[in-house]
Amino acid sequence: MLLAIDCGNTNTVFSIWDGTKFIGTWRTSTEWQRTADQYYVWLSTLMRFQKVEADITDVIISSTVPRVVFNLRVLADRYFHTRPIVVGKPECKLPVDVRVDAGTAVGPDRLVNTVAGFDLFGGDLIVVDFGTATTFDVVASDGAYIGGVIAPGVNLSLEALHNAAAALPHVDITKPQAVIGTNTVACIQSGIFWGYVGLVREICARIKAEREREMRVIATGGLAPLFQQTVDLFDSYQDDLTMHGLTVIYNYNKDTA
Repeated sequence: MLLAIDCGNTNTVFSIWDGTKFIGTWRTSTEWQRTADQYYVWLSTLMRFQKVEADITDVIISSTVPRVVFNLRVLADRYFHTRPIVVGKPECKLPVDVRVDAGTAVGPDRLVNTVAGFDLFGGDLIVVDFGTATTFDVVASDGAYIGGVIAPGVNLSLEALHNAAAALPHVDITKPQAVIGTNTVACIQSGIFWGYVGLVREICARIKAEREREMRVIATGGLAPLFQQTVDLFDSYQDDLTMHGLTVIYNYNKDTA
């Protein structure tokens, strides 16, 4: 079975793929100091608690935090006796092309989302990922990654607002009942929610105009369901888009080995 690991700036997700479906998914905070032994104790404990029985033979890793990769490699080697596939490394092959400026390093998560989006929906896509940053990945008609947009993430914006303005409280993001807030919390929630709705609409509209074609907008990431409440903002929401992409890349590397 395959252990797929998606390490983001805030959280790291572990999922076990049995070849047809994910049989277990767990999330932990991303901490580069965490050792391979700590990862294994945490993961094996949760597997036993949820009665997930899996003989893990392969590991694939996507990480936007380079310092974490070493201990994840050790985890794969020490406990699962396998050399992991690491997205973004030269030995990891991609089923799609990457067409950006020479010397540009593209985040592994963006490459994985591109692969997943193309596999599920075909080309001419805009993949919007609501993570620590809000990213827009543009997928060409042939599945190639051709660039995108990076904006501050929703929670990052909230945290910056709270830290920079002493009088403003930290609030949870939610869809406000009205655009005009009648208290401080409602004002902040309205500004963040409708501000990001506007940001997504405008950026996607400009990408489509620049590409001079219609494009599907696919949403993923932790806060995507919140913004999915807005009519016509996305064409589809995919909760496990990144994990699906990891399975596609894994199969491609096995088939071309």
